[in-house]
Amino acid sequence: MIGVAIQGAGNVATEHIKAYQNNPHTQIVGIGSRTLESARQKAVACGVDCEVFDSYDRLLDRADVNLVSICTPPDLHAAETIAAAQAGKHVLIEKPVAVNADELHAMDAAVQKAGVKTVVSFVLRWNPMVLSIKRAVEKGWVGQPLLVQADYWHGPTHQHPKKFERPTWNPMTAGALVHGGCHAIDAARFVLDNDPIVQVSGVSARKSSHLETYLATTVAAVQFARGTAGKISGSTEFFMPYVFNLEVFGDEGVIRNNRFYTKQIAGQRDLADIPTVLPDSGAVSHHPFQEMIDHFIDCILTDAESHDNLAAAVNTHLACFAAEASARDRGVPIYLA
Repeated sequence: MIGVAIQGAGNVATEHIKAYQNNPHTQIVGIGSRTLESARQKAVACGVDCEVFDSYDRLLDRADVNLVSICTPPDLHAAETIAAAQAGKHVLIEKPVAVNADELHAMDAAVQKAGVKTVVSFVLRWNPMVLSIKRAVEKGWVGQPLLVQADYWHGPTHQHPKKFERPTWNPMTAGALVHGGCHAIDAARFVLDNDPIVQVSGVSARKSSHLETYLATTVAAVQFARGTAGKISGSTEFFMPYVFNLEVFGDEGVIRNNRFYTKQIAGQRDLADIPTVLPDSGAVSHHPFQEMIDHFIDCILTDAESHDNLAAAVNTHLACFAAEASARDRGVPIYLA
C-alpha cells in the first residue's frame, strides 16, 4: 500500500481523496490544513479515518507517508513541493504549480535531485475529448498540424468575487492565463506529443480591474518547436458559462472540439461528430481525477515517469509566465530556452 497525505482541505482535495479511496493500492494516512479543525472537517466529510495536521513538517515526518497531494493555494505549492521532495515523498501538485519562474526552477531542481515521482494536476489530459483529439492527431487525421487553438474561459472573479479577496489567500500574483489558462496551453502541448513552446507573444484586454496587477484576459500567439503555430487564450472576466476549446488544423483535416473533417473519409462534405465527453464544466467534480491518480499510482508501482510530470510542466508554465509578461510589455516576443 502507498500511504497518501492530502495537504489542503478545499474542494479539489475532496476529489483527490475520493480517487485515492477508490484505488486499491493507496491508503490515506493524513490530511493537513492551516487549522486542525478544517482538516478534521474534511476527514469527516469524506469518511476518512486518519491523523490530521496543522503542521506540514509533522505531516512529512510520518514514515508511512509515501505520497503527498498538494491541494493548497498556488503561492504555497513551491515550498511544499520542495519540502516533500527533500523528505523523499512522491508529489501530486495542483496547478499552477508555481506563480513565477524562480519558484518553478527551484521545484524542478529539488524533484530531480530527490528522484521522486511527480504528476501535475493537468487533469484535462484524461478528459475523453482531449484524449480523442490526441489519438486522432497521432493517427494522421489532420496530417501535419499547422495551427492549434485552445481557450480557457471561466468567470470565477465575477461569480464568486469574495473568494478572491480573502486576506488569507492571495494567489493572484499572476493572471488568468497562469491560473486557469495553463490548462489550455498544456492541452495544446499534450495533443502535439508534449511539443515544447519556443516563442510567445501576448496581449491583454485593458479593462480596469479591482485586482490591479491581475491580467484577467490574455491571448497568446505561440510557436511550437516542431513548427506548429498556436493561439491560446485565458479569461476569468467574460460574462458567460465555462468554455474549454481545443482545435487542431492541419493540411489534411481539422478537429474542432468534438467535430472533425478529414481526407481519410472519402466524400465527407461537412464536419462530423466524435462521440465523447466534453470538458464543459469548471466544477472539479466534473474532471477525471480518478484516471489521473490511477495513472500516477501506476507510475510509482512500475517505476515509470509520467508524461505529465513536473519536468514536462516546466515549459507549459514558462509559456504562461512569458505570455503575461509579454502582454505587460506591449506584446514583445519572448523566446524560451
